[in-house]
Amino acid sequence: MLRGSKVGLRARHEDDIPVLQADLYDDPVTHSRAQGSPWRPTMPGSKYSAVTVDDGAVSMAAFSVVDLGTEALVGTASLWGIDTHSRSAHLGVGILSSARGKGYGTDTVAVLCHYGFVVRGLHRLQIETLADNTAVLAMAENNGFVREGVMRSSAWVLGEFLDEALYGLLAEEWKPALLRS
Repeated sequence: MLRGSKVGLRARHEDDIPVLQADLYDDPVTHSRAQGSPWRPTMPGSKYSAVTVDDGAVSMAAFSVVDLGTEALVGTASLWGIDTHSRSAHLGVGILSSARGKGYGTDTVAVLCHYGFVVRGLHRLQIETLADNTAVLAMAENNGFVREGVMRSSAWVLGEFLDEALYGLLAEEWKPALLRS
């Protein structure tokens, strides 16, 4: 398990899937704002669930996020679109509704940075989010990500085009937090 100050990132467990699915992906609004794809219902236990992990996928590293004190599940995290040639990846974080506003997201991004830069040897990490997603904007900025631009009307979300903010962080700009492995 990778450890931050508040959270641990570990492999996805089978019993995490229904909790993550119900809270983060069964709601059309939450799914549509987070995933960049239209919501569609998924049967319980479906291999097509957004939270089911394919351990053979080399372009993605998916984690469950747990509270270090209680080991309770608090969300999901991933590096996706991992490009081993250009040594870059995108970050994804989903915090359960009951765990939001407690600093888990910011710590999760810090641990993902450690994983990307130290464990994977990547050079660049990137976050794209809806421009009005203040929680993710704060997670990025609190971890040293630089706002690189706005992609105007780039996301179709529930009947309207919305802007997306683009943030990047290079390995040489990263200031690591003290992590426990």
